Amino acid sequence: MQINGVTIEDTFAEAFGMRATRIIITALNLRWARQAGETMTGFATSVIGCGVEAGIESDLTADQTPDGRPGVSVLLFGMSTNDLAKALERRTGQCILTCPTTAVYAGMDGSERLPLGKNLRYFGDGYQISKLLDSKRYWRIPVMDGEFIAEQDTGRCAAVGGGNFLVLADTLPEALTACEEAVIAMRRLPNVILPFPGGIVRSGSKVGSKYKTLIASTNQAYCPTLRGLVETQLDDETGAVLEIVVNGLTPDDITRAMRAGIETVCSHGRELGIRRISAGNYGGKLGQFHFKLHEVMA
Repeated sequence: MQINGVTIEDTFAEAFGMRATRIIITALNLRWARQAGETMTGFATSVIGCGVEAGIESDLTADQTPDGRPGVSVLLFGMSTNDLAKALERRTGQCILTCPTTAVYAGMDGSERLPLGKNLRYFGDGYQISKLLDSKRYWRIPVMDGEFIAEQDTGRCAAVGGGNFLVLADTLPEALTACEEAVIAMRRLPNVILPFPGGIVRSGSKVGSKYKTLIASTNQAYCPTLRGLVETQLDDETGAVLEIVVNGLTPDDITRAMRAGIETVCSHGRELGIRRISAGNYGGKLGQFHFKLHEVMA
């Protein structure tokens, strides 16, 4: 398959099951809502080293939030409900409670719940107040700028992590420009996040390592500096490879995001240095979800 002179390889992106939740952060203005969101989703690129993967899903206007203030929607993904719950509580307490003017609310319904303000209320040292509105419980915790409002809990759901595609280009600037535009297009879609820095990964990995203590290591077949030393997937003209990883609430969410990103990259075409689109395929070792590139782009 080719799109605008760019070859789409006949391979698949291998992804895995996760657990996810959504929260809504509001503040006096969007600046402080985003500040809280960016802080709580920092150091959340990969469960390998960060415990969870998280990102801001979208900005929210005042008519889209529970308290009529501007805000952001945040998605967090973990490998287990327990891991997700721990990370949510710690990051909410350390990064949202501490941020001026903020409040936090559930962003997802469902019978399976994760604590949000349930335990954080104890920071109020006995001065916290509980309110029940429309069968939802909220906690008012006194802080130095007034009150921190936190909903009791939020829902959680099954999700998918690790959807991806690789961009192979003549040069790094050409690969980076195309990926930057792809990130913009993908982030317009709901129910997905791109957890890596700026949505782009330079350190694409493979499953396993020559070192027994590592569960993942550099994907040497796509490293230009190792061409000629290893069994490579790169031709002599490919100067750089970048990866975009996407997590979604459903497989369809990931498919839509991958399609939007690949279409954007391919709009640059061969004439702007884009050579091929590939994906992280580990022969079924990583996960049960396989996103076949030719089907994604059909």
